[in-house]
Amino acid sequence: MTLNELVEEFLLYLSAVRNVSENTSCGYRNDLSQLQEFLTPTIDIKSVTKENLLLCIGELSRQKRAAASINRFISAFRSLFSYARKFEYIEKDPAIEIKTVKQPKKVPNYMTQAEVNQLCQQPEVKELLWEKRDRAVLTMLYSSGCRISELRNLKLSDFTDGGQAAIVTGKGNKQRKVYFEKKSRECLAAYLEDRKRVLAENNIAEQSDQLFISQKGKPLSVNGLRYIITRYSGVEGTNHHINPHAFRHTFATTLLSNGADVRLVQEMLGHSSISTTQRYTHITTEKLIEVYNKAHPHGKEDK
Repeated sequence: MTLNELVEEFLLYLSAVRNVSENTSCGYRNDLSQLQEFLTPTIDIKSVTKENLLLCIGELSRQKRAAASINRFISAFRSLFSYARKFEYIEKDPAIEIKTVKQPKKVPNYMTQAEVNQLCQQPEVKELLWEKRDRAVLTMLYSSGCRISELRNLKLSDFTDGGQAAIVTGKGNKQRKVYFEKKSRECLAAYLEDRKRVLAENNIAEQSDQLFISQKGKPLSVNGLRYIITRYSGVEGTNHHINPHAFRHTFATTLLSNGADVRLVQEMLGHSSISTTQRYTHITTEKLIEVYNKAHPHGKEDK
């Protein structure tokens, strides 16, 4: 079996049997395409050695790829060869002893309350795209802690509790309930009224279930949502570019800073491991120390 054949079969297995998300499958394909490029697609998988794989990692290092990117690549090919060993396409797994590279701990990027408020006001202040829809997008991201893909897949039928909450499907097709505070619900209600008008103007049936649509009445893609955020956080807006995930980081940091239990925050974010959620406690601890040093007489002397 060639490497190309193995990769295609493995990707089919992930989507058909493991039922991974489209984003996850796309990530595996991108990383494994690099492996195919390094080793050539027609190489017999039985001839791939540990040394071959280490050379691939070395090449990524020479390209100055980030540690996170290299580790994702390693994880992808380890899963690939584990699959090959499981189904007895190979006798020995060449990737089993390869470890991930050391990754510097990064504090998640988040916004201050003032920055969030400023960004969420931009659709009203600047006539860039579709004001009511865009205010709903920004406020709902901050209010719920949703991933951008989760917000994109949200449907009208997913809402519960009179619109105060919704059921979203996250990584690994795990479902959880997310919540929307009063401001985001008001923005959503205003958008839904405008949404009816857009659907009517484009002769699209009102029973269309996709929550966020374009001005032509078509469902927005993840890239479409990213574009909205980029426009309002770019030079035409706040001039402080924000990655969509910063809303999620800010949501978690805000809750923990205000005393929320870390396990409840874990549940609301849909993290499978509490250690992932605990990254945000580092931010809140730093914030407390900063406040202490500014407020306490002896703290000021340390400067």
